[in-house]
Amino acid sequence: MSDLIHDLRTWRFWRWFLIQTFSAVGVLAVLLELTSFIFGSLPIEGWPLAIIIAFVSIGYGLIRAWPRPIRQDYNSPNTMIEIVKGDLFAQDSNIVVGTCDTFDTSVPNIIAKNSVQGQALERLYGGDTDQLDRELAAALQGKTVTATIQKHGKTEKYGVGAVATLRNGSHRLYFLAYSEMNEANEAQSTPDGIWRSLASLWEEVSRTANGTAVAVPVIGGGQSRLSQVMPAQDSIRFIVMSFMFASRTKKVCDQLRIVVHPRDFDRLDRLELQAFLSSMRPS
Repeated sequence: MSDLIHDLRTWRFWRWFLIQTFSAVGVLAVLLELTSFIFGSLPIEGWPLAIIIAFVSIGYGLIRAWPRPIRQDYNSPNTMIEIVKGDLFAQDSNIVVGTCDTFDTSVPNIIAKNSVQGQALERLYGGDTDQLDRELAAALQGKTVTATIQKHGKTEKYGVGAVATLRNGSHRLYFLAYSEMNEANEAQSTPDGIWRSLASLWEEVSRTANGTAVAVPVIGGGQSRLSQVMPAQDSIRFIVMSFMFASRTKKVCDQLRIVVHPRDFDRLDRLELQAFLSSMRPS
């Protein structure tokens, strides 16, 4: 309920409400003028007619502008995308966790405690770094080490786009390397690197998820240092486009759920995002 009240207070809601209401007034005025021209007179005129127009227009504006879930179903490919406010680790689905190409896990010395990966360590592994390291090492076995680096922590680099797939009960965790670590243990990424890493992610999800839904956080903030280049709104569009392009080649999963932190969700232009999701349907 509090989310709905917040939505109704935003300027985006009132802007869209006024646009739709005045659009309805315009359409009704044209229809009434055409009716008057054809039949010569209207059964209702004056204030009663004005009140009816006002009620109909306001009702239409409310229906069009009323906050709704940001969700879109697609027939080709057969999948669904939704953008939700919430807790990534409370999702009953496969989960994507962003990481760096060395798959470092040390919190807080290298990985920030409040990052998605730091939360994954605490929430899913109870802070047991050794267990997470063992599972990551097993998942990365056989994958190509692209380089080594001299620094504190892990020194083997697997490259941007590497994916370590772990089990999490009946679901999977996809540790996705979308940033590159340097000698100072600073992780950095680029839009191109994120695009390539997402392509690798969808390939892995398609191969291992058996159609099960996957939840992904907004990618590009935090230690990747892309929040200024790619704010949440743009990051979401980036993820959606990458997923849809991959899904048109072969099925990735039945549902993509982009989970947005409440702080960022409240700043999203939700109407624009819904329009963007709708625009991704094949014409």
